[in-house]
Amino acid sequence: MQYAILTVYVSVRDGSLRRPMNKRFLQNVRFVPANSSFVDDVFHLKSKASLVHKLSESTHLFLTSSLQSSIFKLGFASDTFTVNRLINSYVKLRETNTARKLFDEMPEPNVVSWTSVISGFNDTGQPQTALSMFQQMHEDEYVAPNEFTFASVFKACSALAESRIGKSIHARLEMSGRRSNTVVSSSLLDMYGKCNDVETARRVFDSMIGCGRNVVSWTSMITAYAQNARGHEAIELFRTFNADTTTLDRPNQFMLASVISACSSLGRLQWGKVAHGVVTHGGYETNHVVATSLLDMYAKCGSLSCAEKIFLTICRHSVISYTSMIMAKAKHGLGEAALQLFDEMVAKRIRPNYVTLLAVLHACSHSGLVTEGLGYLNSMVEKYGVVPDPRHYTCVVDMLGRFGRVDEAYALAKTIEVGGEQGALLWGALLSAGRLHGRVDIVGEASKRLIESNQQVTSAYVALSNAYAVAGGWEDSESLRLEMRRGGNVKERACSWIEIKDSVYAFHAGDLSCDESGEIVRFIKDLEKRMKERGHRGSSSMITSSSVFVDVDEEAKEEIVSLHCERLALAFGLIHLPEGSTIRIMNNLRMCRDCHEAFKLISGIVEREIVVRDVNRFHCFKDGSCTCRDFW
Repeated sequence: MQYAILTVYVSVRDGSLRRPMNKRFLQNVRFVPANSSFVDDVFHLKSKASLVHKLSESTHLFLTSSLQSSIFKLGFASDTFTVNRLINSYVKLRETNTARKLFDEMPEPNVVSWTSVISGFNDTGQPQTALSMFQQMHEDEYVAPNEFTFASVFKACSALAESRIGKSIHARLEMSGRRSNTVVSSSLLDMYGKCNDVETARRVFDSMIGCGRNVVSWTSMITAYAQNARGHEAIELFRTFNADTTTLDRPNQFMLASVISACSSLGRLQWGKVAHGVVTHGGYETNHVVATSLLDMYAKCGSLSCAEKIFLTICRHSVISYTSMIMAKAKHGLGEAALQLFDEMVAKRIRPNYVTLLAVLHACSHSGLVTEGLGYLNSMVEKYGVVPDPRHYTCVVDMLGRFGRVDEAYALAKTIEVGGEQGALLWGALLSAGRLHGRVDIVGEASKRLIESNQQVTSAYVALSNAYAVAGGWEDSESLRLEMRRGGNVKERACSWIEIKDSVYAFHAGDLSCDESGEIVRFIKDLEKRMKERGHRGSSSMITSSSVFVDVDEEAKEEIVSLHCERLALAFGLIHLPEGSTIRIMNNLRMCRDCHEAFKLISGIVEREIVVRDVNRFHCFKDGSCTCRDFW
């Protein structure tokens, strides 16, 4: 009888070569008849296992292509398990079209086959194709989606912000009975959050109680709040997560970045510092995304010195960290410093992007560096390979308008073809310039453009009405006010807020409903008395086209201005914050000139640093002056 020897081989270190075992070991090798099917079966199984293992480790297209040839030669082309591993290997290498071709040639693709290709299209930025694949899968009655399929499809809906399709797939998920899976529910939650449907996202989040909420689901909900201008809820949910003693999960870098972003948008410096403490405790200080978020938070909360410290701790800077720091200095009126930082960035061969150039132009705009700003605009393409878009031109229009070159700003604005929200920003910048420099004609043109495009309608009506009033056109002014009321356009109410310890206190212009209103008014009156002793003439000397009073006597004017929301917040802060500490006030509108002049004088009287963040920038008042140098 003939016998075959089943020789045993072992792998060497590189996994590509093999050698026989020594003779002593071969004494124990089993001999089997040559015609036995055992040899074929063992060889077949061993080859399959080897191929699958190599596919899982492959990081090169050449190796995966070679393994595909081996799979076909050894007769595994119809083996679903092996082909699935091959498809997955191509997906990992982002060769989605090759994976799709293999999928189309499969005689019996299963749920793993479908899910791998759907995930591949997601990962290569083709979410629409991923959804089309899922629809084809739905039409295949023999294969039902599993948890990973649903998670991949919800990811595609997130990328497209397709809430309508997402809701339809959500209904299929509920019928499938797989809704209790944590991975699926987290993906569903994330999808609703990115589609701006925060309420539904919260219902999904609440329904996960008892079925495995984890750090991913908590992060998705916090991020949904933070990205949809609901920072208060993001912070409160983060507090709830930290206080939850039933979970061992700790905040990850994504959650922390979202919470820090929420603190930035609200100007909540104290909670930002708390988040920074959690970052330090968790060891995420070296994480680039978290560090950049901290930098941005401190800058937006008016603590530029802390932002600079964070910037200096970043080991490997990127275009993101440099851009954030340049914008921070620009917002604080440090235009020259921002440009020096930009030069440093370019010297380090870090290539600026369109956002970086936008920050540079912003720095020029808020520091009166017109010549430099025009130079950057004209050299963007040649030096940095960035083509100016409407956002860059809007910044230049704003820069020219602030500097008094209103006609040039208007001429440039007319050459830019843009509509919608970006168009509103462009003509809104020109509107502000016209109002600042008393150009009723420019205010009229910009206002009409905004009203016709149905953008910033209320501010346009108010600005145009005030412009008519300044020019003596009281009838036209009143007519516009009546038209504004008939159209239901209500002017946004001015609001300032200040953070003291763990609480935020908000104030509205003329609103004295708080319990301490009497003490606040007395404090303001005392400050005004001390200001007059230093030569301050009050509001009557500061009436401009931006603040029009009709048939109001001097005493009434002073009373109105003294109750502006930023002054109420300042008085409250001076009463409650420790002596010598910095006062930080956030404002939802542009700071008026009356308050700006008053704050300069008050900073010298009380010997305190006062930082005000308005809708455009920061004003840092100290020793009787402001960092904006009266240019804003």
